[in-house]
Amino acid sequence: MTTRTEKDSLGSLTVPSDAYYGVQTQRAVANFPISGWPMPPRFIHALGRIKRAAAQTNLALGLIEKKVHDAIVAAATEVVDGKLDAQFPVDVFQTGSGTSSNMNANEVIASRANEILGGKRGDKSPVHPNDHVNLCQSSNDVVPTAIHISTIEALREELIPALEHLRTELAKKAKDFDDIIKIGRTHLQDATPVRLGQEFGGYAAQVVYGIARARKAVETLSELPLGGTAVGSGLNAHPDFAKLTVAKFSAELGVKMREARNHFEASAARDACVEASGCLKTIAVSLAKIANDIRLIGSGPRCGIGEIKLPAVQPGSSIMPGKVNPVIAESTIQVCLWVIGADTTITLGALQSFFELNVAMPLIGAQMLESVHLLAAGSRNFADACVAGIEADRQRCESLVEQSLAMCTPLAPVIGYDKAAEIAKTAYKEGKTVREVAREKSGLSEKQLDEIFNLRQLTEPGIKGKGGE
Repeated sequence: MTTRTEKDSLGSLTVPSDAYYGVQTQRAVANFPISGWPMPPRFIHALGRIKRAAAQTNLALGLIEKKVHDAIVAAATEVVDGKLDAQFPVDVFQTGSGTSSNMNANEVIASRANEILGGKRGDKSPVHPNDHVNLCQSSNDVVPTAIHISTIEALREELIPALEHLRTELAKKAKDFDDIIKIGRTHLQDATPVRLGQEFGGYAAQVVYGIARARKAVETLSELPLGGTAVGSGLNAHPDFAKLTVAKFSAELGVKMREARNHFEASAARDACVEASGCLKTIAVSLAKIANDIRLIGSGPRCGIGEIKLPAVQPGSSIMPGKVNPVIAESTIQVCLWVIGADTTITLGALQSFFELNVAMPLIGAQMLESVHLLAAGSRNFADACVAGIEADRQRCESLVEQSLAMCTPLAPVIGYDKAAEIAKTAYKEGKTVREVAREKSGLSEKQLDEIFNLRQLTEPGIKGKGGE
């Protein structure tokens, strides 16, 4: 591998000749050989957006020449488009401000801009990584802004569409299963009847609320720290820089964004990330509940609950022939557990805010983006590989309702709680249904019993079980 030698304030260092990045990036690569995980592509692309918009603003403010502007915009656009992803090798576990990633972007864009202008990789003239690409900026406001922008893009392009797709599939099942009566369960014990469609309608509603939470996260992250520079004071930035640049993000992404109302808060704390991560955690909790319910309702096929049949997508055991497991639901649950753990990491990362700066920003950004991506991929796969293929076992649902001792519940308003409980105990002891024992011991007519045990009516709102009174 051929190299070139570059200098910075600490001295000289060799850099691969074919690299667009420079000496500061190379130092970071040497300093942080931790995980081998570079910052996520969406974060890198957001840095490109920031540098491109900054150049446009700086031209409008008369702070850079047109030639420099044009070259920076062209190079930054290549970053935005993902053409230079391989030039961003800095590890997630780096300097807590993300300065290494910011300088990585500054060096790559300056180097590529100079190449566009006829120079060579590694040149710092006529486009300088600090003086031009980073003009009116600091790592301390660029990096959190990149976290916000990249997460907003991921939420809008990945998670919200995936959740809408899952909601659609659950709503279809809610409609398809609306006439199927099954036993409800509380405390894992038999309870009063519900319709299978009502259960799935509840799941669809959880996802609807999840979509609203994802949109709330977008709104929370739409206030951008850009403009505060090093500590929130805006030192070395033109007073109109942030307002004009943020307006460009709004136009590009179709999201109403705004400059931070207080740059000292925006620089010193990552509270918005904690709030947005809390929304992601809540979505994960909802999806885990749905996935767990579905795999339990489908347990069996002969010795479990077995009210629904899940799609058979792969053999389930290396030792038990014919066994099929609810693997898609299990995969979804693992995604949810990961996201819940990531929320703890993000929360702890936000606790690394001391005085005017948070020093866990790369970790926070990487975890935010990974959480959004996993929730989106998991939701879509759950919808397509599991929910869409669920079938109901109508006969099993109806038989469990008839066997349930909870069917004594609608008797209580008519014959009293104690007598209804006695009927339930007798039914259990003699292996009979509640209806059979009620016919023998309640003193009610067959017509009254038919009205009391009208299963559809028992799943509708209102007072039930008056036996025609």
